[in-house]
Amino acid sequence: MKEFKKNIKFVWKYSKGEKKRIVIYFLLSLFSIFTSIVVPFISARIIVNLTNNNIQQFIGMGAILLSAFLIGDTISYFKSKLYERIFMRIYINIQSNLGAEILKLNNNTLEKNGSGVFIQRLVGDTKNISSIFTDLNKYINGIISNIGVMFTYFVLSKVMFVFALISFTIRLLIELVRINTYNKNEKEYRKSNDVMTGFAGEIVRGAEDIKMLNGEESFLKELRNKFENLNMERYRMENTNLSYLVFRWYWAEISYFLTILIIGLSVYFGSMSIAVGVVVYNFGNRYNGLVSNITGFHELMKRFNLSATRIFDIFEDSKYEKEVFGDKHLSNVNGNFEFKNVSFKYDKKRVLKNCNFKVNANETVAFVGKSGAGKTTIFNLLCKMYDNYKGTITIDGVNIKELDKDSIRGNITIVSQNPYIFNMSIKDNLKLVKEDLTDKEMKNACKMACLDDYIESLPNKYDTVVGEGGITLSGGQKQRLAIARAFVQKTEIILFDEATSALDNETQAKIQQAINNLQKEYTILIIAHRLSTIQNADRILMLDDGHIIAEGSHKELLKNCKEYEELYNSEIKDIDVKKAL
Repeated sequence: MKEFKKNIKFVWKYSKGEKKRIVIYFLLSLFSIFTSIVVPFISARIIVNLTNNNIQQFIGMGAILLSAFLIGDTISYFKSKLYERIFMRIYINIQSNLGAEILKLNNNTLEKNGSGVFIQRLVGDTKNISSIFTDLNKYINGIISNIGVMFTYFVLSKVMFVFALISFTIRLLIELVRINTYNKNEKEYRKSNDVMTGFAGEIVRGAEDIKMLNGEESFLKELRNKFENLNMERYRMENTNLSYLVFRWYWAEISYFLTILIIGLSVYFGSMSIAVGVVVYNFGNRYNGLVSNITGFHELMKRFNLSATRIFDIFEDSKYEKEVFGDKHLSNVNGNFEFKNVSFKYDKKRVLKNCNFKVNANETVAFVGKSGAGKTTIFNLLCKMYDNYKGTITIDGVNIKELDKDSIRGNITIVSQNPYIFNMSIKDNLKLVKEDLTDKEMKNACKMACLDDYIESLPNKYDTVVGEGGITLSGGQKQRLAIARAFVQKTEIILFDEATSALDNETQAKIQQAINNLQKEYTILIIAHRLSTIQNADRILMLDDGHIIAEGSHKELLKNCKEYEELYNSEIKDIDVKKAL
């Protein structure tokens, strides 16, 4: 119960703007409770008056019952309207805040747990807890209403009241055991479902690669195995639940027969009139409604606590680590960078080892090296995507661990090798980084990225929706859209991570010219696969085995760095081979 109260307070916090409506909902529910209690008594009087041939009172009670039903229906209408409004607002508030918390998770947490863990909680668990106030009210109303039925039994027949109490207790015990067992099994099922959701999401996102690998059969086999394991787990869970339900059903039927037996014997021995017997029989097993509402309330608490706990795990930092930023803010970033003895491991594999270098404001610096040398890791650390490194990284002389998020990411734009394009229009993809983007700015950015001619050829032009991950675009078009996004953002620091790798030579030359136009005005860092694209850089840093082994201009490195010369000669050979083909 302590956990339930804590979770209720949590949801109440996110009911801002709806608290008055919740109070009105509860007040209307009080009228519903009154109606529910009165109806059994009126119904009893109707039956008694009919069996005693009191037709006038019979009709009068019928009119009162009609009024009670009409009032109840009217209240239900307004309660339903309030319910939809309350549920919607709380649901949106919790989902929005949970979404914000998920975006605060650090990269290690996201990579280790997979997307399924967070998708299920964002979509499913938030829905489970958003209706708590109205669901709680529903069960409380039901409990109080059915207490009214029990009181009717007590007034009409003490024997029937005692039997109803015994029958109620037996059914309640069966239900409590069933719910506790089901809840325990459901906890494990939800964990498995998180994994399943993550894997299914990967198949959808990677469908193109799966087809190209001709791997549909093996992926579908793995998907089927996961589906079978998950659904077998659910099958066992539901079977266990069904076993308890059978006991409940059997007892319901037996208690109904015993009710008939008690009424018959009571009437036969004269301790109950026929009229009262008819009333008691008419109510039948309605006292079992009290069991349903109590166990429903108990089940609601269990499921609510389970979903709330899964959400709390994200809101609290104990289980899933969040990104941590400092409180220093840089109003005007110049763009000076420095790595001092920086070392970094990823999954126990050392990527950077005592890495040292400095970049001056408005300087264009390129990073080259073999695959796995640590080039992209430098960019990720610079953007503070990982925090578990040793050494010091500074921006304008300030340790980035002391800076707030906006000072770092608000001043750095990164164009990656595989940029993520969102399932929205081209215009909306660009407006993500600048809400007040004008059409002129948008078209200029796309023109600089050599994308405007392609966009203008589309039927819907800038309003064209590009699909999930930019599926309708080619690799080069996705990179150019990402470059246009960077031109729109225009931060003081721009990072290009293999940003021209998917472009043809002609488009690459145009993009290269666009990058050259930005030189001397912005701090530009470039990771390049093609050394020909970085020959105009102010400096080139050569990485090997996680640290800088040489730096200088293109000509200087060709003359003084054997590793750079080998990379350059290898590229020349590749070009010659392609020409020969």
